[in-house]
Amino acid sequence: MDGWTGNGRQPATHLLRPDRQVGIVGYGAYVPRFRLPGSEVARVWTGGLSGSPVTEKAVAGPDEDVTTMSIEAARNAIARARIDPTMIRAVWVGSESHPYAVKPTSTIVAESIGTSSNIQAADWEFACKAGTEAVQASIGIVGSGMGRYTLSIGMDTAQSRPGDALEYTAASGGAAFLIGPAEESVALYQGSYSFVTDTPDFWRRADEAYPSHGERFTGEPAYFNHTHSAAQKLMDMMGTTAADYTYAVFHQPNVKFPQRAASLLGFKDEQIKTGLLAGEVGNVYSGSCMLGLTAILDVAQPGDRILMVSYGSGAGSDAFDLRVTDAIRGVPERAPKTRDYIARRTAIDYATYCRYRGLLRD
Repeated sequence: MDGWTGNGRQPATHLLRPDRQVGIVGYGAYVPRFRLPGSEVARVWTGGLSGSPVTEKAVAGPDEDVTTMSIEAARNAIARARIDPTMIRAVWVGSESHPYAVKPTSTIVAESIGTSSNIQAADWEFACKAGTEAVQASIGIVGSGMGRYTLSIGMDTAQSRPGDALEYTAASGGAAFLIGPAEESVALYQGSYSFVTDTPDFWRRADEAYPSHGERFTGEPAYFNHTHSAAQKLMDMMGTTAADYTYAVFHQPNVKFPQRAASLLGFKDEQIKTGLLAGEVGNVYSGSCMLGLTAILDVAQPGDRILMVSYGSGAGSDAFDLRVTDAIRGVPERAPKTRDYIARRTAIDYATYCRYRGLLRD
């Protein structure tokens, strides 16, 4: 297996690559229709005097949660893959807003999409990179031959304390990737790399309703250090530069952070604009860069190369190098495109937002 010496004990390189090549067989997005404008948050808390890091954010409706949205995205992924869901070997849901403290989201999703009971199901957590953690595990399962297909989901209904800076961006939505064999894939994983440190920039203790964060500390030693380190190390190991990629997509806590990360690595605006959705949907946490990748796959052409980099507070980043295959032709049309979900919008005011997100507490 690439990444290890012959004795199986010492790492020869930190590049993650399975024994046999695998890729994305199907993908699906989901973004709820309701939108809270950033100007509405500013109106309530600053009298409209402050700006907003996003134009608006997606808000889950009163009948939506991580489970229901994961089911929608998963169904879109299966529709694009055109496979029998009983052939899926694992269903994994990454999120920091699972609806139950003790009861898995993954089992509900698995049964709702029609898998068999003979599967592995689990929920994943690592702040905003829980979804890409599940993707890494899926690559391992399929690449080792333990299963033909696995389903990895990144989905959130992100929380924020009313009046906190996070309230402008903490949003709802995400994406699902059905991972399978290379010969069926619309995009191949050519290599990946993970970089983690103990950097307490964002956290929420048990039984607390809202997360806390290190404000400006979340930028330099946290987000930028990890995304840059993961991306640059992967490109070094792959022998690539920014110019070798058609597209790049980064975790999107706001619009400016991924723009700066891309610039530091040598990427141009046209390489990141397709997957940069934060201004229109906000930060969907575990599904952030995964949702951006679905928007890219909706328009990608065979031979396009894509860099995807996640980030999770706590902290860590997963970086992936993908190449689009001929199988992409016609596949995006089999399910609603990401831009279709973004275009389907209904603006709401702050009071409606509070009611939908259960912010009115006794």
